[in-house]
Amino acid sequence: MGISIQQLRAFVATVDAGSFTSGASALGVGQSAVSHAVAGLEREVGGPVVRRGGAAVVTPLGDRMLAHARSVLASVDALEAVVRPATARGTVRLAAVPTVCQGLLPRLRELWAVTLPDVDVQVYEGDDDEMPEWLEGGTVDAAVLVDPVPVPDGGVVVARDEMGAVVRRDHPLASSAALSLDDLHEDGLVAGGGGCEHQIQRMHELAGQPFRWAHRVREMSTMFGMIQRGEGVSIVPTLGRVMLPDDLVMLPVEPRYVRTLVLSGPASRPWHPLAQALVDAV
Repeated sequence: MGISIQQLRAFVATVDAGSFTSGASALGVGQSAVSHAVAGLEREVGGPVVRRGGAAVVTPLGDRMLAHARSVLASVDALEAVVRPATARGTVRLAAVPTVCQGLLPRLRELWAVTLPDVDVQVYEGDDDEMPEWLEGGTVDAAVLVDPVPVPDGGVVVARDEMGAVVRRDHPLASSAALSLDDLHEDGLVAGGGGCEHQIQRMHELAGQPFRWAHRVREMSTMFGMIQRGEGVSIVPTLGRVMLPDDLVMLPVEPRYVRTLVLSGPASRPWHPLAQALVDAV
């Protein structure tokens, strides 16, 4: 089998961009070059990896290959960065959960813009569970991990923030000094939203209560909409305060729970030098 790095790059770029045209644009080459590269890959592996016609959709064979292709390309990129001149230059992919993307990354990116002016930090937003998977699979080069145990070697704590209760501004308890889990359950707890479910579950464990919810959602926009309509209340990290609509407020919640945010590269493969540069600059 003679699979080339160029074929893998064309395959991954096409899948990520959603079409051969967009994949070619991302790579800075012509569409025909990407099409030929993917076709060559398909000859090598014995079957189609992307379905043609309209959007480029990965096939079952392509799906089985995708994580491995990303890992290979991440390793090649790291190797190439090692042998380049010492000046930090290039693109690094960084993953974080929504509250970190909104409440912390703007400050970090301002810092990196000054200390690493030639480094382009591309942000990938996902949930808690996706961070280590993307990191170890090569989808991203670095990630802000939430409450990692243990803290990865080389990782650095970039922030700690507390979990807070979110209620409507006109809620009867909106002027309270703090709310308990029982207070929140009376109105119906909306759990999930931005990958915070592990922390909410841990708060219940610390309080000796079973983890229960009235609604379970994925997107924070869905959560905030339900709270605005009076369909429940929720618990969100304080970094998420910047995301709150004007008619919602955040209050302290008991038991107090503080989460730790760690910027790190992967544990199972060498770090991309630019991932190390991000950590060193913090």
